[in-house]
Amino acid sequence: MSDMQDYKSSLADTGSRKFETFSYLPEMDSAQIRKQIEYIVSKGWNPGIEHTEPENAFQNYWYMWKLPMFGETDVDAILAECEACHKAHPKNHVRLLGFDNYAQSAGASMVIYRGKAV
Repeated sequence: MSDMQDYKSSLADTGSRKFETFSYLPEMDSAQIRKQIEYIVSKGWNPGIEHTEPENAFQNYWYMWKLPMFGETDVDAILAECEACHKAHPKNHVRLLGFDNYAQSAGASMVIYRGKAV
């Protein structure tokens, strides 16, 4: 059996918290974020962007950045909205979602920008 890595994470240390699958990997660069957006568009899912303060990230409610981008297929437009949200709220985590109309759920959800813990 191989050795498993322990990810030190605690509620008291907001900088150590993990969110969804990709948070256990190194932070995504702009090319990797673009690939994720391309995947969401290829599945026909509607992109949505949310943000919240690092200390509130474990709560169910995140602030919605505008409305979900129903029917948007332009990857550059989606990326521009992600970056606009991050620029408007630089201290917040920014999460990208892919809403699946048929399953009535989020088919994808990932934190693409991590805010700085206070």
